[in-house]
Amino acid sequence: MTVDPTLLDDLEWRGLIAHSTDLDALREALTSGSVKFYVGFDPTAPSLHLGNLVQIVTAGRLQQAGHTPYALVGGATGMIGDPRESGERQLNSLDTVKEWVERVRAQIEPYLSFEGENAATMVNNYDWTASLSTIDFLRDVGKHFPVNRMLARDVVRSRLEAGISYTEFSYVLLQSMDFLNLYRDHGVTLQFGGSDQWGNLTGGVELIRRADGGRAHAFATPLVTKADGTKYGKTEGGALWLDPQMLAPYAFYQFWLNVEDEKVGELLRIFTFLSREEIEALEAEQAEKPFLRAGQRALAEHVTTLVHGAEETARITAASAALFGTGDLRSVGWSTLHAALATARPLVVVPADDVPTIVDLLVATGLVKSKGEARRAVAEGGAYLNNHRVEDPDYVPGDDDLVEDRLLVLRRGKKNFAGVEVR
Repeated sequence: MTVDPTLLDDLEWRGLIAHSTDLDALREALTSGSVKFYVGFDPTAPSLHLGNLVQIVTAGRLQQAGHTPYALVGGATGMIGDPRESGERQLNSLDTVKEWVERVRAQIEPYLSFEGENAATMVNNYDWTASLSTIDFLRDVGKHFPVNRMLARDVVRSRLEAGISYTEFSYVLLQSMDFLNLYRDHGVTLQFGGSDQWGNLTGGVELIRRADGGRAHAFATPLVTKADGTKYGKTEGGALWLDPQMLAPYAFYQFWLNVEDEKVGELLRIFTFLSREEIEALEAEQAEKPFLRAGQRALAEHVTTLVHGAEETARITAASAALFGTGDLRSVGWSTLHAALATARPLVVVPADDVPTIVDLLVATGLVKSKGEARRAVAEGGAYLNNHRVEDPDYVPGDDDLVEDRLLVLRRGKKNFAGVEVR
């Protein structure tokens, strides 16, 4: 298998190396042949999210460069959960974790190739952990971990005063054991993960050295933050989930479309497979004409296509155009249009046998503050129903006005729109 000798340079240019073990040794390994590497995902929720996407895309980069991925879904570690600074995790039942394992596996699979010379392998650490006795675990793994080093971990130190259970305290042993097992059984010599996992990553490298005298490598990707230093991954509705049932693709697209100008280049590097030349050209265009938001549009299109597919992205862009009056609302489709309207503001629900007038609907949706303001908007030509200017303030929408049999789209001016669902 031929490997790309520029991989590490590209990862560094993209800002994906926050920490690493010996960088020269890592470069030598990555240029000497196909390296078997692994990245892990704990099923602590029914879906992966923005932070996991960094690791998924990075795994894809390594595979495209000729290296061999092992994607680990933590059926065992997901029963415990890595320690958090905010406090003890709630433990989920075995049945719940098993269900989430399957959901997470299905989310990871589309990003990697499971065929060919460096085909990916999916593994579950429950397979080698469930039958392990406590005595064997303490003798074979626990003896290699000095307690003082475990106490020195930032997240452990921050939790000591408030309290941390032995369960969470021991998580590093389980993740390190995963690396040792994959090293022994599959020849895996590289692990990467988020920078908050650095203590676990180096724990695995050290365990391989202590237990088997072997040499392994690790690197950590940076935490992706907003311009003010706070974490990304939250929308008004919650986490930025990859599952379309937990976060509508339209809302996902809008998240990327609305990132700050100063973060566009960084996010293009991390989350897209665009080349250096393409990204630098977008950055130059962004700097020259920021009002065109070329970088945000490229980011939203590429990441949404990566996660939800080209067809869904096309529907989303069509919905955006239609909502602002430059496209056909009836060609968008129920789910996309409904999600787009709900993303803007909560939909107003009205009974099918008692639909109010346009004036009342403008007030109910919050597009105006009063009936007087609504009537002025109509009189001035600034009120629209399904992209058609409204001329009669007392007009009552009928069945022929319904989009997808249930929706009405109201707009005031060019940019303010809202949805009404008729039931």
